[in-house]
Amino acid sequence: MLTGTEAPGRGLSTYYLLVATQTVSQVGSRISFFAVGIAAFSQASRATPLAIISLCQILPWIVGAGFAGAIADRHDRRSLLILANIGFVVTSGLLLASFASGAFRFWHLYALSLITASLLTVSAPAFRASVTMLVPDGHRDRANAISQMVGPASNALAPVLAGLLYAAVGVVGAIMVDIATFVLAIAVLSVVRIPMPARSPDGAAMARAIWRQAFDGLAYLWRRPPLLGLCLVVSLVSFLMAGLGVLILPYPLARTHSTVAFGIVMACADIGTALGAAAMAAWGGTRPRIHTVMAALTVAGLLLAAAGVARDTAQLAAGFFAFMFMLPFVNTASTSIFQAKVAPDVQGRVFAAMSQISVLTMPLALLVAGPLTDRIAEPAVRSPGWRVVAWLVGDQAGAGMGLLLVIGGGLTAALSLAAYALPALRRLEATLPDHVATPA
Repeated sequence: MLTGTEAPGRGLSTYYLLVATQTVSQVGSRISFFAVGIAAFSQASRATPLAIISLCQILPWIVGAGFAGAIADRHDRRSLLILANIGFVVTSGLLLASFASGAFRFWHLYALSLITASLLTVSAPAFRASVTMLVPDGHRDRANAISQMVGPASNALAPVLAGLLYAAVGVVGAIMVDIATFVLAIAVLSVVRIPMPARSPDGAAMARAIWRQAFDGLAYLWRRPPLLGLCLVVSLVSFLMAGLGVLILPYPLARTHSTVAFGIVMACADIGTALGAAAMAAWGGTRPRIHTVMAALTVAGLLLAAAGVARDTAQLAAGFFAFMFMLPFVNTASTSIFQAKVAPDVQGRVFAAMSQISVLTMPLALLVAGPLTDRIAEPAVRSPGWRVVAWLVGDQAGAGMGLLLVIGGGLTAALSLAAYALPALRRLEATLPDHVATPA
């Protein structure tokens, strides 16, 4: 088994090749997602299947993230990524067969979504933990920022390509494109080298049965309160964002009453994310990185509140662009902090634990956001007492959702400032030593 860090130039080249391959693969997956959605949900105009699919995508993270992280630390990460992509080929092939045979049923999609999410649960910490072994610390912020562009790029390209492909070759052809991108990923992974880290004292202390290692990530964070505190702050913000994310679709529609305007607003949000990631890649962030994390979180909260005040297409587009522009600064700098502070051979478990903590709050956020909007916020717009806030968010349809964005954005900013005021969190990079991979 190969251990130690890759040579800086070769490691960076490998990393960027993997990111490029991941971008192509995600575009293919999004194309397949949209095409399957067009084909499947045209059969039944119901929202319940969407909710079930979302549940299938979340469950593996809640139940199995700890085990997935332990697997990522125990086994060769490149092999895990190859096996995951082979699994994606198999699940996509089964979905292809379901549609091609005319025997498609919704339960096929539920089962395959559950399997795909389980594979992602393993491959995601394996990939994130590999960054430390490929990218030197001085390049890590830019590398992580560039990876933040993968999602926006796929979101921007996939809907248009999906529409064109669906019209030309149907859902079967779109799924075949997705399979081809996974085959490309397998081919690339087969020829690159991702070193495994040397055993650290922390890793040696955690060399136990896998069922016990599943909880090592949480235990590792518990023994390092500053890192746990940063993880909890990001998770609480994620909870707020998950709930407010429910409003991303209805809020612009309610404010503008236009699907064209909605498309413009969403496009500006994706462009904001991509440009924010590009800006972070060019800049590299502050040292210590915690300043970037907390400042960006605070500004993002204020910008989200500003989006809640917006009332026309131009204001909404500008508000969502600015808000999404800030998020890559948070994600990039916080990821780099954990990559620097966590022993490389236990990063799979720690990143899995971080994801698990964040995902645990999402079902509650999704359950609360809908009723809060439909039964309280929007009906309140028609009440006499609404005039107290009407000057801020207006008194038309969507104003209730706008007020929720103002409140959520304000809470995000306040939480960020309160956390930044804690010396233990503010000084964590000075008090916790860096872990570096030791050459074999």
